Amino acid sequence: MALVVAPHSTAFAVGRRIRVMLVDDAIVVRGLFARWVEAEPDLELVASLRSGREAVNQIERVAPDVVVLDVEMPDMDGITALPQLLAKKRDVVVIMASTVTRRNAEVSLRALALGAADYIPKPATSREINVGADFHRDLIEKIRQLGLRTLRRRSILAAPAPCAATIAPPLQPSAHAHADIALRPMPLTPPRALLIGSSTGGPQALNAVLTQAGPVLDRAPVLVTQHMPPTFTAILAEHLTRAIKHPVREAVDGEAVQAGTVYLAPGGRHMSVVHRDNAIVIALDDGPLINFCKPSVDPLFTSAAAVWGTKALALVLTGMGHDGLAGAKQVVAAGGHVVAQDEASSVVWGMPGQVAMAGLCSAVLPLTDIGPKLARLFAGERA
Repeated sequence: MALVVAPHSTAFAVGRRIRVMLVDDAIVVRGLFARWVEAEPDLELVASLRSGREAVNQIERVAPDVVVLDVEMPDMDGITALPQLLAKKRDVVVIMASTVTRRNAEVSLRALALGAADYIPKPATSREINVGADFHRDLIEKIRQLGLRTLRRRSILAAPAPCAATIAPPLQPSAHAHADIALRPMPLTPPRALLIGSSTGGPQALNAVLTQAGPVLDRAPVLVTQHMPPTFTAILAEHLTRAIKHPVREAVDGEAVQAGTVYLAPGGRHMSVVHRDNAIVIALDDGPLINFCKPSVDPLFTSAAAVWGTKALALVLTGMGHDGLAGAKQVVAAGGHVVAQDEASSVVWGMPGQVAMAGLCSAVLPLTDIGPKLARLFAGERA
């Protein structure tokens, strides 16, 4: 039977369903995830397995595009199975799934360094998973967006060359992606604060940017909103501190913002900046979700526009959705500037793509170019 789907779906975009493998030792969780996947017309469940060993043994036979891999399982856990899955199917997308504990947060972030595309924190009990509409939506959207990206990459790489003597070009963004981007002028004077928003793929991107940003970390405060739950942000701060040799910590409500420190929005709380007693300080709040996120990038960008005005530089890194778009508009309206990661180097070109296509950016750059560019801008160079 022919597949009939809505024009906006992934199946329409790539010509077939995204093949999904679920790996979790809890039969109730596997059953629930399976029903969610099977209810989507553009997703196809190809395997539902109880251990990492079963996944390693079957991955070549069932050929999934996306694997949702539990961290804690008997026989073979997720972190052990991950490199073996990637060795057998190099382009498979692996999403790590785990309950929110310190150990699982450590394992999930280590999995990203080993090649996992993303992670998703599971509610602690099967009942919470069953009634968790946000978790249901997030899981399906991660599968869909990450699966679509890998299928598009395959279709580009599989396209025939114009002639036998032509060398295949490097992977490029989809044809429509950058055609209408209009860039704004670069800052005339050095920025005084760097604001960063990131989501899917963000931990790796933050590591790359901050490692290469060099003197920016000494010249200006850096404030980061990364979509993450509590516990995960604390672990991320520790990992980044070791990587960049500068202090990175979860922000504390009311603390003064100073150069030399990277302030990370704590999981589950929005972060803003405000003027208070002749100082710029952190303001945290436990308000409702914004753009389905908490922390959200928009409060950080919007408040920074009010505090730093023309001296604010906002950077939008890889991530799904459009969080940061409204805040980036405020940054530009206040005379500040926006830089975005390009599509080819993004895990998902949602957040950066939205600000780029809205004409808000002064530059849209590959991940490897962003850190050096920031260093030049904060040093006063316009090039």
